[in-house]
Amino acid sequence: MFHKILIANRGEIACRVIDTCRKLGVATVAVYSDADRGARHVAMADEAVYLGGPAPADSYLRGDAIIQAARDTGAEAIHPGYGFLSENPDFVDAVEAAGLVFIGPSAKAIRAMGLKDAAKALMEKAGVPVVPGYHGANQDPAHLAEQAGNIGYPVLIKAVAGGGGKGMRRVDDPKDFDAALASARSEAQNAFGNPDVLIEKYILRPRHIEVQVFGDGVRAVHLFERDCSLQRRHQKVIEEAPAPDMPPEVRKIMGAAATRAAEAINYKGAGTIEFIVDGSDGLREDGFWFMEMNTRLQVEHPVTELITGVDLVEWQLRVASGEPLPAKQEDLHIQGHAFEARLYAEDVPAGFLPATGTLAHLQFPDQARIETGVRPGDQISPWYDPMIAKVVTWGPTRAIALRALERALVDTEVAGSVTNVDFLIALTRHAGFRKGEVDTGLIERDLDALISAAEPDPRAIALGVVGLSGLADPQVRGGMTLWQPLRRTIAWDGGDAVLEVEGPGAARVTIDGTAHEVRWQGDRWWVDGDLRRNRIVNHAAGTSVFGGRTVTLKPQDPLDRAGEEAGGGLTLSPMPGLVKAVFVKPGDAVAAGDRLAVLEAMKMEHTLTAARDGIVAEVLAAGGDQVEAGAPLIRLEEQEEAA
Repeated sequence: MFHKILIANRGEIACRVIDTCRKLGVATVAVYSDADRGARHVAMADEAVYLGGPAPADSYLRGDAIIQAARDTGAEAIHPGYGFLSENPDFVDAVEAAGLVFIGPSAKAIRAMGLKDAAKALMEKAGVPVVPGYHGANQDPAHLAEQAGNIGYPVLIKAVAGGGGKGMRRVDDPKDFDAALASARSEAQNAFGNPDVLIEKYILRPRHIEVQVFGDGVRAVHLFERDCSLQRRHQKVIEEAPAPDMPPEVRKIMGAAATRAAEAINYKGAGTIEFIVDGSDGLREDGFWFMEMNTRLQVEHPVTELITGVDLVEWQLRVASGEPLPAKQEDLHIQGHAFEARLYAEDVPAGFLPATGTLAHLQFPDQARIETGVRPGDQISPWYDPMIAKVVTWGPTRAIALRALERALVDTEVAGSVTNVDFLIALTRHAGFRKGEVDTGLIERDLDALISAAEPDPRAIALGVVGLSGLADPQVRGGMTLWQPLRRTIAWDGGDAVLEVEGPGAARVTIDGTAHEVRWQGDRWWVDGDLRRNRIVNHAAGTSVFGGRTVTLKPQDPLDRAGEEAGGGLTLSPMPGLVKAVFVKPGDAVAAGDRLAVLEAMKMEHTLTAARDGIVAEVLAAGGDQVEAGAPLIRLEEQEEAA
């Protein structure tokens, strides 16, 4: 076993690797950027080495600096985590040329699976079924459009390099193909440095089922499957293991196909074979096809660990240090069911836009496994993925595990940034999902209902008003002045309410003309006669009500300027980012929903659209501009001015 390793990553995966290293007695070296000087993974490691600026290109993608840090600190091996350099074969070659061990597959195996078109050809030779499509080298747009027509719409355009949903577009109509192709290529070029794409038949009721494999360079085993069908924008939201309603014979055939795929490239370490599955008529032996291989540890690996009892990071370290595979296929068994929910800093109603902010309050439940790279007071940076944590639960049955996930999410407390926690809770309560009726289109089909289910409860807002007033403080509760009811207006960003203290432990809160009676005793709260399972927390960002649909009220700044957006006439940058393109000029007429610009931020492209009909008065940014959150980009004429 190694004495010391360097972890060439950040955030929750770096912390996860450190946890296993501590268990094995292996010393760890962290690396960090300017944005991560005070990060949790830096504090947890035995040593830490500074790499450079906050941009990944200036820090976590600097392979030469990472290798030098490993040599300078006496590390024997480098663990890449996932993302960044984890699937870069040139980095693997450089690590080994420096006399170090790369904790992962060989450069040859990564190259074999690194381009989706070549990987599919290789899998066909290995007897693994692949999706019908075009995987050729001719990237002429007209040729690709012709191939899409031959395959038959709908089709999926996919970048041949990379993953994570980047460079991927579904096209339902031939007239939309050219625009989708241009957008996919642009995103792929930016994310992976390679604009090439392949075209696949889009399966109308697809399920995304992947098989965890592990090899020692000669033979491989599989650790069963995960269902990752619950996705939005091609990115996973909730994963589970094993897949619901998986027939044993299909599991056996799919696992054998995944093992063949790994052994075909002499795979070493942890990897995932991803299959697209036709879920329209149940899971069938002839209804799954190879999609791609991730030649690294997956974000969702904890669910596999919980159902098998295997520490995959420990296996990575043991095999990389020269040990044989720790288990044979017959030694591996499924026990129970597990779920993982990805908790992100993102604005769900605004289209899942990534968010930033300082975590003024952060508390997780004890009953769940939490994988996180942040602590209270940490900042969600615009430079990296906005994941806050992975909330993971286990149960002897799927129903019990899902109930445990719902409760864990309800008990998760985050303030200082908007999050998707209420959306995740709504998903755990979705009737179809509870029955195991999952496919990759579920969220899109039921998006409006899922978002409305996550809207704030007015009674929770009433509790927030009480908290914002200071009455949630035990030293203030009662609020009597000269034995007269205390009546005041409480204002916060986005609303106001009238608060009347009616006596010790009682208040009336009127919001938008509706009155709510609030009573309390100690930390127990009643609203309109119902006992509430809520916690009220005051923090630097305002007041939050937890224990259901999270409500956070931020005190209104009297100096805030009102009406700046002029009825939707001003398009602001929703986050710091790079303006990739602007599609309008002064004088253009636009309709609500028309594309105005594309912003690149947090490794994704975001299309900004017109909030209303109007005439463009000013274009305040150009392609190539780096802008801050809230920066004005495009202004429409005032409606009376346009008239």
